[in-house]
Amino acid sequence: MSKQNGGIIGPNNIPTGAFGSASGVWKLSDAINYKRQGTWPVVLNNFQVDNSCRFNGTDEYLTKTYSTTASSKKILTVSAWLKRSKLGVVQEVFSASRASDGYQTDMIRFGSSDKLEFFSFPSTGGTTSVITNRVFRDTSAWYNIVVMVNTTDGTAADRVRMYVNGVRETSFATGNYPAQNSDLQPIGIASGTVHTVGAVGTSAYYSGYLAEVVYADGQALDSSSFGEFDSQTGIWVPKIVTGLTFGNNGFYLPFTNASALGEDFSGEDNDYTVNNLTSLDQSIDACTNNFANLNALSKGSNMALSNGNLSASNGNTDNSVLGNMAFANGKWYWEAKCTGATTYATIGITLASVDGSVHSAVDAGRIVYSSTGHIYREGLSGQGNVSGVATFTTNDIIGITFNAQNGSVAFYKNGVLINTTTDSQLLYTNNQYINSAGLNQGGFDFNFGSPVYAISSGNVDSSGLGNFEYAVPEGFYSLCTKNLNLIG
Repeated sequence: MSKQNGGIIGPNNIPTGAFGSASGVWKLSDAINYKRQGTWPVVLNNFQVDNSCRFNGTDEYLTKTYSTTASSKKILTVSAWLKRSKLGVVQEVFSASRASDGYQTDMIRFGSSDKLEFFSFPSTGGTTSVITNRVFRDTSAWYNIVVMVNTTDGTAADRVRMYVNGVRETSFATGNYPAQNSDLQPIGIASGTVHTVGAVGTSAYYSGYLAEVVYADGQALDSSSFGEFDSQTGIWVPKIVTGLTFGNNGFYLPFTNASALGEDFSGEDNDYTVNNLTSLDQSIDACTNNFANLNALSKGSNMALSNGNLSASNGNTDNSVLGNMAFANGKWYWEAKCTGATTYATIGITLASVDGSVHSAVDAGRIVYSSTGHIYREGLSGQGNVSGVATFTTNDIIGITFNAQNGSVAFYKNGVLINTTTDSQLLYTNNQYINSAGLNQGGFDFNFGSPVYAISSGNVDSSGLGNFEYAVPEGFYSLCTKNLNLIG
């Protein structure tokens, strides 16, 4: 892990901070050029989380069957930073189960109603269930979830405590707490117990990103062991956890080793086995720099999202999908790879104010490049569509730039400029835009800086961030909270 100054996401995914020449990320000239509204960025917490692991929600998970007895069967703490991708289905973040007797403990999971849940199922009776009242449906935000269990506590409601972004949850739809001094089965049972990150057994697969996953065996810890409120902004940010006591079966998964994503950095050597995850599932989208992806709540009903909401596919009806980071200022770059021979596919920008679930609404205010060899320019100052440009198909990579300083959008096919459209409505003084795609048949894999497909060259943006197939034009930036804070 590296330490450097970095922007941190805030409430409702609002970026808040920082730059500093010591990090090698921002240059002073950048800050001068993009200083807006008389407000300078501020330097926040300097702990930088470099990586996360991307789970697709199909069959990706990490497992370990312990041969040692846990430090405690009554006391534990689990913490994870996470960004969800799929909603409305049961998803496990960390669990322990044993098929031979039906014991199961779900330490962090989301139910089908998107509420945060803790469950412990013994083989006969006495089920523990703690479920929040509120739901967690923001697929653009990183949450820090901490669950502490201490069955020795004399107060029933204190035996399971949940913290979200540093604040203890106090309102619950269900509160069936464990009996005092009871064991959490099958926690601590060495024989046949499978601990799983991203599933329970081989079901309820998690879909989204995980970072800084910690299991403190035998420790009753609150959220202050894993994060802190920044003194300047009041925002909950991660902090170094390597000084914790992890216990016999504890672990710390920072996902910094792409070839061994289950490697334990706690010092306990409790490495987890990787199942159906590859080095491509290591992401730089993390809780200290949140990268854009597609918005699960702003898409057509037939548009399917996967791979951490970076892949979109559709059948045979026109559907659209929008991104989750809008921009009205600055200079931005992203890429998308066509993933299937398609009858009709478009990619570009549209007004951020439109309803992404209605294809015709997206079409009304867009500039997009079509696989049919057209540039569609609806909703501009009298400009018409352009025909006769290069078509694209499977495996072609489309690059897009948006420049609010001169009001232009440019499209590239495999690194070659195809078209540039300039219009006064694109100037930063007028409208806010967002990346979009439309599909009839086929799909796209998006790359906002952390790709889901293999990159053969490797190019960074003008702040040294991201990983792109083709060279990023000078002065353009990837869509992430560090960049949006400074120039967005």
